[in-house]
Amino acid sequence: MGWAAGIKESDLGRAEIMAMSREEIFEKVQEVLVDALGLDDDEVTEGATLMGELGAESIDFLDIVFRLEKAFDIKVPREELFPAESVLNNPEFVSGGKLTDKGLAELKARMPHTNLGEFEQDPDVNKIADLFTVSAIVNFIEGKVG
Repeated sequence: MGWAAGIKESDLGRAEIMAMSREEIFEKVQEVLVDALGLDDDEVTEGATLMGELGAESIDFLDIVFRLEKAFDIKVPREELFPAESVLNNPEFVSGGKLTDKGLAELKARMPHTNLGEFEQDPDVNKIADLFTVSAIVNFIEGKVG
């Protein structure tokens, strides 16, 4: 009996996922988005926005989450990866078409995997979709499996 006698194959696969580099995570995320959105590999860059540049619609997010869970063997609560909907639906967080300071703080807390620097300068709710980038997904997955 070797050292791995008590380890299930699924545990070994999980250990392999846990040891992935950022580049390997990006490649898997790229594959997920290519399959989910019917794109070519070269269209899915780290800086690409899911909705604006890759053409994802809100219904695609459920499929993307499902595929990410399967590809990385993790659980991804939709609101954890894409929390904007609950923030936008809270009147304390939105005023005059912009996020309030409280709304911005909530978005930051819920999206630590996303760079909000530019958005903070003009927190227009119509620009929230631009926060959902390939890089944000890679950061999120990296945080889960890293």
